[in-house]
Amino acid sequence: MRGELATPLDDNLGATASPPWFKPPAGYDARRFEMDDGSVALFAWSRDGSGGYWMGNTETPAALWQTDKFGFDEVPPEIADWVERELLAQLHEESPWLAAYPRLSWFFLPVFLSKDGRETTRRFFDEHAAGFPDATREEALGFYESLLETGVLDPYRETMAGKLGTSERLDLVRMSAAMGEFNAVHLLHRAGCTVEPEVPVSTGHSLDFRAEQEGVVALVEVTRPLPPRRRSANTAVAAVRETAATKTDGQLEAHGGGVTLFVDCSSFTDEEWAAVRGERPEVGHRPALVFRLRPSGRVEGYRTGAVPLDVPLDG
Repeated sequence: MRGELATPLDDNLGATASPPWFKPPAGYDARRFEMDDGSVALFAWSRDGSGGYWMGNTETPAALWQTDKFGFDEVPPEIADWVERELLAQLHEESPWLAAYPRLSWFFLPVFLSKDGRETTRRFFDEHAAGFPDATREEALGFYESLLETGVLDPYRETMAGKLGTSERLDLVRMSAAMGEFNAVHLLHRAGCTVEPEVPVSTGHSLDFRAEQEGVVALVEVTRPLPPRRRSANTAVAAVRETAATKTDGQLEAHGGGVTLFVDCSSFTDEEWAAVRGERPEVGHRPALVFRLRPSGRVEGYRTGAVPLDVPLDG
């Protein structure tokens, strides 16, 4: 442990080895490594010599390069629980405002503490209300906390959390688009649908969701227009049409039909959305659902074509 893990880390990054914050699982010893650059690693090894587990958002020592990699759901539950307890405590120490949202903290833990995205993903939720305009951080995070508390996305945590990305650059467009898929899940879940994300289809693409409601199955693709103040389109209606056209002229055209398009206008202000709601523009694809979600859970929108799922709207 010292010669092959601690020393190389200290030589390269300046590492301090210490006991873990929480007691490791029975039958294991453990160490916590904290690097000068803010990264961290955990190592637990069995006392009977049968093996060990390494987890970190830092460089991996050369001694571990040829080892197998596992997800949280592939290791013994007691190891996964201990690692997540350690990391959640660190996350809440570094960003105490997240402690009020334990489910959101847990769900997005893989990106909140990722090597490259640990700062940008937290900034997105903290400073940009997860993509909601004219909303507070508390309103936005409270909404997603409630959605994630339902457990509807627990089996797909790694896939869905990873959509935020792990870039050192804060990309509001991409991150907001990713949250558009969570917004779509809110609509589908409250409609009583079961959902499965990232569904492969015969064209070689993957569509965002397979949704089933009382025996009716639909494939759903989600797109989220940029508001006109942040794109070349100078009106909200044009923004909706142009964004939908990009999706329908590419991925949906290749699929050849049978897909419901969800157009998430949740990045629009009240004034921008009022223009879309008043004109109800066609989006170049049917069936489609054009909607705007607020952190209160209220959803306004309209349908074009025969949307196969009964998705309730509030206005």
